[in-house]
Formats: sequence, structure tokens, C-alpha cells
Amino acid sequence: MKKEVVIIGGGIIGLCSAYFLLKEGHKVTVIDKSDMTEGASYVNAGFVSPSHIIPLSAPGMMKKGLKWMFNKSSPLYIKPRLDIDFLKWSWAFNKMCSEKHVKNSIPVIKNIAELSQELYDEITVSEGFKFHHDKNGLLMLCNSEEGFDSEVKIAKIAQKAGLKVDILSKSEVQNLEPETAINASGATHYKNDSHCTPTEFMEEMKAFLVKSGITIFKNEEVVDIEVTNRKVVEVKTKTQTLKADEFVLATGTWTGEFLKKIGINLLLQPGKGYRINSLKPTGIKMPAILVESKAAVTPMNGFTRYAGTMEIAGLNTNINKVRVEAIANSVNKYYPDIRITEEEKQQASFGFRPLSFDGLPYIGRPDEFENLTIATGHAMLGWTMGTGTGKLVSEIVSNSKTSLNLKPFNVNRKF
Repeated sequence: MKKEVVIIGGGIIGLCSAYFLLKEGHKVTVIDKSDMTEGASYVNAGFVSPSHIIPLSAPGMMKKGLKWMFNKSSPLYIKPRLDIDFLKWSWAFNKMCSEKHVKNSIPVIKNIAELSQELYDEITVSEGFKFHHDKNGLLMLCNSEEGFDSEVKIAKIAQKAGLKVDILSKSEVQNLEPETAINASGATHYKNDSHCTPTEFMEEMKAFLVKSGITIFKNEEVVDIEVTNRKVVEVKTKTQTLKADEFVLATGTWTGEFLKKIGINLLLQPGKGYRINSLKPTGIKMPAILVESKAAVTPMNGFTRYAGTMEIAGLNTNINKVRVEAIANSVNKYYPDIRITEEEKQQASFGFRPLSFDGLPYIGRPDEFENLTIATGHAMLGWTMGTGTGKLVSEIVSNSKTSLNLKPFNVNRKF
């Protein structure tokens, strides 16, 4: 049965949902409150990473967060505040930081990441997309023996999970990057990973969807929602009312506030991440995570992107210069010949990542509604899981057998 579907949210999740719903023959409308040129879908590190199998809610993470709470340049900065939603999320997050949860989450994260990776390739071939997409793997770059030892342990867990991982010495790392100096004690190399230039994919996808007949409304915020008998009937903006058979909510960090309008409380917090772009040649060929600094380095099409930090401080839109400086300093620490200029730091931008309480996304229908599908909570893995999530959303709306077991992504799950 073909349906009319309204997708609220035009980021990577919303657009991929629109794509696969289109392929199923549904009539789709996408609506977004922005001009769809910025935010997390545009400023991320561009990694498609099956290697990121450890959820954010891992043992010791809350302890680290508390330790770093008053250090604004730390990799994870949690701003203390008396906010009931933040306190509930923090309590639940802390409860999930266990070895058991990590063990159970590894195959879940790996499966949706690998599905997404396959679908990026499928879309490229099917539609003739030309966006930059390299398959060089990903380096977990360490500049301390302690960090290297920790990453070797994670690499062995990844190998057991079926991922291809090499453990590299300092000289082997330098051999992979002959055109730039590396300050590293060693690295692990995840060969399954790939990376791309996010803006190129987003622009190609938007153009394809419009050409294929999908309507996209930009700069229109949904301000009201009408429900009747466990169904969403319509959504309203300041200029129009949209009715549909099905509604998809893919508004990232803002999903929690939106759901409150219809009586659903979702444990979700915004995690701000920053990015710095550098147009000058760096010689960097391999994408990398700077392990101790929790920063990312990505050679994109025509520039190098430095991204990272996790700032849990509510939906504030200020550029924290201390955190931007921390990224710049960490890059120089691992790549001693690279200096990020003041101009590049001044042009830094950010995006909000939606953080669930257990490090797994919310994908599915809430028990309270029959025609609403939620897709959010991907944390730092929105790009990695984007196409896979879109595919799952289309299968839910189409009442088809889903490609993956949806139980781990249950919107109504509790801690």
C-alpha cells in the first residue's frame, strides 16, 4: 500500500528516509526549519565506521565526565545544571555504563553500520552519485603507551566481532603517512571503515530527491501537531498545514522537545561537536581519530577537516573558543608540522548530536501512536548509520520485514 508520508527533519536521517520511502513508491514531503546547509549532517567528520562498536555509555565514561566537568577544554565537557531532563538522562546514562551493555551493543552497532556502508555503495551505483568517498580505513592514532595499550585491547574485541584490524607500530604508521610528520606511539588500523565529504553527499541527495518528485520545504518550523485516536493527523507551520498517512520524526537533538507536545518523554540530550576546515595542503592521506584527545582528522575533497569534542551543555549556540583551541592544539600534538591558523579557528562551526541514554539510536514507532516513526539518538554515528536508518524507516512505514532486528532501537525502551 502506497502512502503519503511527511518527514520532519532534513538532515542525513531525514533525507535517507525520504530516499528509501521514494524507492518503495510512497509520496514523500520533507520539511525542515533550517535552510538545510548546516548542522551536524554537514560539519561531521564524514566517517562511515563499523569500527565504532563501543557505545558512548561505556564503563568509566560518567566518571570521566565528572572528572572533566570543570575543564572546558577536555574531550568530554558536561556543564552542571539543574535541569530535570538532563538529570534524568544522566541517571539513566550512568546506569547503562556497564560491561554487559557494551557486550550486548557491539553486534547491534556493527550490524547497522555495515548495512549503512553497503547502502552508501548501493546508492552511489544506482543513482550515479559522484560524492567523494574513500575506502582507506581509519587510524586510531595514539601518542601515549597507555592509549595504545587500551586501543590494542579494543582492536582485539573488534577482531573477534569480525572486523579487519591491523595493529601498527610507530614506523608503520609513518609509512602510511609519508607526506606529513606523525607523533605517535602506534595505532590500530580499521580496514572496514571509509570516509567521505558530507556536504557533497547531502547536496547530491537533495538534488536527486527534488528531481524525483519529492517536495522539500526549507525554513519552515513545525509549531503544532494534531493527534486523534493514537494517530498523528496533521502538522502545522506558521504558513501551512500538512496532512499525511504517516509521519517520520527525524529532527535530531530537537526530537525530545517535539515529542513533549504529544505526551512522549524521550531520554535525549544534545552533544555539541565542533569542526575546523583547512584549505591548505597538509599531506594527510589517512583519516584518523586522535585517541587521547578524542578529535577526528579527515582528508576531504579539497580540504582537511578537524572535528571533535563532546559538549553536553544544552542547546546553546555559542562557539566555545576554548574547545576550538583544544582541537587545534591536539592536531599539532599528533601532527607537529601542522598549525591551524587563527583565521581557520575563527571560521569554526558546530553541530548538535542527539545522545540517547544508552548509546543506541531510537528507531521505530512509539507505543502511543500507530502512524509515527521516530529516528534519532545516533550520537556521533549519525553519518555512519544514516543510510541504514533510512532503510529501516522505509521498511517500518511500508510494514515490511525489517533488515535488522528493531528491538535494540525500541523507542519505548527503559534502563
